[in-house]
Amino acid sequence: MLEQIKQTAEYLQNRIKGEMPKLGIIMGTGLGTLSDLIEDKQIIPYSEIPNFPVSTVEGHSGNLIVGNLAGKRVIGMQGRFHYYEGYDMKQVTFPVRVMKALGVETLFVSNASGGMNKEFKVGDVMVITDHINFFPENPLRGKNYNELGTRFPAMTEAYSKKLVALADSIASEKGMRLMHGVYIGVTGPTFETPAEYECFRTMGADAVGMSTVPEVIVANHAGMTVFGISVITDLGGKEITEAPSHEEVQKAAVKAQPTVLALVHEMVARL
Repeated sequence: MLEQIKQTAEYLQNRIKGEMPKLGIIMGTGLGTLSDLIEDKQIIPYSEIPNFPVSTVEGHSGNLIVGNLAGKRVIGMQGRFHYYEGYDMKQVTFPVRVMKALGVETLFVSNASGGMNKEFKVGDVMVITDHINFFPENPLRGKNYNELGTRFPAMTEAYSKKLVALADSIASEKGMRLMHGVYIGVTGPTFETPAEYECFRTMGADAVGMSTVPEVIVANHAGMTVFGISVITDLGGKEITEAPSHEEVQKAAVKAQPTVLALVHEMVARL
């Protein structure tokens, strides 16, 4: 794995024009069009990058984008990789390893999730304050390479409290409805049963989704500072009778997109 990370990082270092970014963004649901705001951008298709998987999910592009956002150099993933696509955890988190090798210090992540908190509404934006790893495999399972991080990394502050506070400050200034909550990561690709929604809520989760947790674990292992955001695209529980669909998720994500884009753009500007 070390050789693959090195090979991919060297390829990108030779391909990327200008200064290497220190901010990485996984442009999941809610941030899909953030690339439109990136100036002087360079687009590198995943298919051209050595050792990179290729996203297979509808609505997820497959490009690495490097450029300037709010006066900062950023590198963004337009489309991520999911465990349910058949990739193993090393493949799912490989791009985070490469970002670290390029010099990225801060990682922003976004996703779509099903809300279980009774205060949530479809289209709400939730800042992730913590997570529950409900995947059957930890991305750090197996041989640990000290060059990448410690064997037993602490996850006490997996999501930066400083960045959460910054998001809250901006939301207050701009009158944004911004929720807080715990995200539980599951394998998918099925949406949860009403009983599973209730189970996860009882466990302490506010929202459930099929991504993010593996990348955040690896980012913390690598010593990165992390900020996460969830778009509540559907609601679940025994009292909810409407069945969710991928199409409905995408519609809700479009509704929340202006808030997410404005928040992230302003946060980047103030970093």
